[in-house]
Amino acid sequence: MLRASAILFDMDGVLVDSRAAIERVRRRWARRHGLDEETVVRLPHGQQTRDIIAALAPHLDVMEEVRWLDADEAKDLEGMTAIRGAVRLLGALAPNEWAVVTSSGRDLAPRRLAAAGLPLPRTLISGDMVAQGKPAPEGYLLAAKRLGRPPNVCVVVEDAPAGIEAALAAGMRVIGVATTYPRSRLIGCTAIVTDLSEISVQRDGSVMPLVLHTR
Repeated sequence: MLRASAILFDMDGVLVDSRAAIERVRRRWARRHGLDEETVVRLPHGQQTRDIIAALAPHLDVMEEVRWLDADEAKDLEGMTAIRGAVRLLGALAPNEWAVVTSSGRDLAPRRLAAAGLPLPRTLISGDMVAQGKPAPEGYLLAAKRLGRPPNVCVVVEDAPAGIEAALAAGMRVIGVATTYPRSRLIGCTAIVTDLSEISVQRDGSVMPLVLHTR
């Protein structure tokens, strides 16, 4: 059981199953530059596109490649679905009790959420809204600030090591979701679930009114 005042969700792999689209885009980008497709597909999830490009292909114009990838991702929404339990869990929360913190761009994130049939959050922190992406804590700290909550009353739901590291650095507790990485990679989480169907919310009248149960 975890008590919280707000829940901050990563998007891809937590709320939205976008794995197929991400793989298609990465393969097209690899072919565009003659890079090994399998190497590009296996690149870490949960980090900003610009950081991945800079690490893999520093000889390229990073911002030009980010624009190309963002445009290609925006067009490829085929097969986008909600992670099991996402609709129910978000429906149990008030608009000021949750936010999305994603490495995706501010145009792409709403498109993926809508394509998966999920509501758009009142508070959305995208990768292009912060100077440093995950594993830096900036995105999660900004989300807490916009919700009017101190970090220590927020619980983060994450599927990737970089996002977990960011949340812990922000002073938040983390529920790991084993959709993208095995449980052994989700280090530092207070609890780990298979998907969002294993998280339920109850309420009481305390300062932290959300009581989260995991199984």
